[in-house]
Amino acid sequence: MKDSDILLIKRSWRFFREMDPAVVGDVFYSKLFSHNQSLRKMFPGNMDQQYQKLIRMINLIIGRLDNLDELTEEIHAMAHRHVQYGVRPGHYKLVGAALIWTLKQGLGKDWTPEMERAWTKCYTLISESMIMASQMKSEA
Repeated sequence: MKDSDILLIKRSWRFFREMDPAVVGDVFYSKLFSHNQSLRKMFPGNMDQQYQKLIRMINLIIGRLDNLDELTEEIHAMAHRHVQYGVRPGHYKLVGAALIWTLKQGLGKDWTPEMERAWTKCYTLISESMIMASQMKSEA
């Protein structure tokens, strides 16, 4: 990723860091489940802890965007957990679409095409890494 992409991501995420994780998480998961109701069964009935996990993971990733190699272990561990939950490679595209939509809604008129490209690039990089890690685990 380019430095300019990282800067856009970090700047745009500041707004969300200030928000209650339950609000961001609820918007994100509501969007995800509204078009993909079958995914709801992968999650607990009470989503409060899931909202916290989502925001913590995004914060961790964004905090280390300058050196993504530091995230390799966490990404692989997360990928392996997701396999246990029943996540398949096709699910990542659905999650990415819900994430971009959530960011766009949150930032409103401050959302730019450059931000969308940067966030899409970042999410694609992370999700492809997770998919590869999960496939390596299932082949082992």
